[in-house]
Amino acid sequence: MIKRILLLLIPFGFAAVQSSAQESMSLEDCIAYALANHPDVHIAQLTMKDANARIKENRADAYPKFNLSLNADHYIQQPAIPAEALGFGKELGDVKFALQNNYHGSVSYNQLLFNSDYVVSLKAAKMYRDYADLQLETVKEKVRDMVTDAYLPALVVSESIKVLDENITNQQKLFSETKATYGSGFLEQLDVDRVEYVVSTLTTLRESQIRQREILLDNLKFTMNKPLTDEMSLTDDIDKLLADYDDINPAEELDYMNRPQYVEILKLRELSQVQVEVYQKDWLPKLSFYAAYNPSFQGNSDLFWIPSAIMGLSLTMPIYDGGFSDALQERAEVNALKVDEQKETLKRALDLELEVARKQYDNSKQKMSDQEHNLVLAKKIFETTQTKFKQGVGSSSDVTQAQAGLLQAESALIQSRSDFLKSIVDLRKALGKK
Repeated sequence: MIKRILLLLIPFGFAAVQSSAQESMSLEDCIAYALANHPDVHIAQLTMKDANARIKENRADAYPKFNLSLNADHYIQQPAIPAEALGFGKELGDVKFALQNNYHGSVSYNQLLFNSDYVVSLKAAKMYRDYADLQLETVKEKVRDMVTDAYLPALVVSESIKVLDENITNQQKLFSETKATYGSGFLEQLDVDRVEYVVSTLTTLRESQIRQREILLDNLKFTMNKPLTDEMSLTDDIDKLLADYDDINPAEELDYMNRPQYVEILKLRELSQVQVEVYQKDWLPKLSFYAAYNPSFQGNSDLFWIPSAIMGLSLTMPIYDGGFSDALQERAEVNALKVDEQKETLKRALDLELEVARKQYDNSKQKMSDQEHNLVLAKKIFETTQTKFKQGVGSSSDVTQAQAGLLQAESALIQSRSDFLKSIVDLRKALGKK
């Protein structure tokens, strides 16, 4: 019996282990997950499918069309006209000009032979597919940037927690030494209390940072479209990302074709020009071939086999539409000019983005170098102060101040390194590099 109970409990225990497993993810892992699951990417992919279907829709215009119809008509009251209305005598009564029963069908065939709109529409549909593909790339770039912007703050807090752990360990060791020295009568209770206060403050700050990290991780999961109940941890660190991303030349010139937004607007301009061509050629005729076979049985009490067949050509050509087509062409030309203005505006915006990214890169790099120097000084001050305190020639307040300065310098360096990493990411984006 016990064996059976254990066997029943094993799957539940396995499921519990699975649900509590923590997933470790790097920045690239998060980006890959978001690109596979983000709704904006899904919508862009559906737009691609719609573009492919639109090509099939336009291409179908040139394919033969076959239609079949079957009808059964029975006149409850046959249409008739008085005989005298036709110049005959009344004795003829009403002249009926429809048989009471009519069972007929039709098999028809239609084939487009020439239509200028067909060629242009098919060309436009293929361009729209290319445009949708470019939109997908733009959406992917946007999602990639969103995930990066959400990943870095969580990474910074994780780095800060590591620094706090080191400081707490050092201060706990100092606290133990201070208590031992106090027990020997060489220090006051005030000195012990001050060191204990530092340990308590650092521990409280660490707990706050852990809660802040959970909030930032939830924000990252939301950005990735990952369930908030999933457990995850970050495997990257700032040093690794700096090594992976800092292979960029800030002086490199911008190639607009590396920016999906610019390529997208170029394709939009081509689409606008195609629309102009449609209205420029709308005076051309449309030629099609048609054929039909129409078998039928007609009669009143007796039915008679009355088949028919027809074939021919249909030519339609616009002569005058009151200036409607000219107005449509003018509007299409205006839209094309609007896209030209949007393209120039986008180029200026991309130039500005690159210039700002270069300045941010230089500023953050200099700031990181300054903070590295400040941390060296802060460590030197803290070590000297701690040594003097242990030797009995320094006060606990000096140690507390030095500890606060060291923590501030370490936090500032982490933030400056994060800012530098963010500036690298922004510079790569501005240059169109993934």
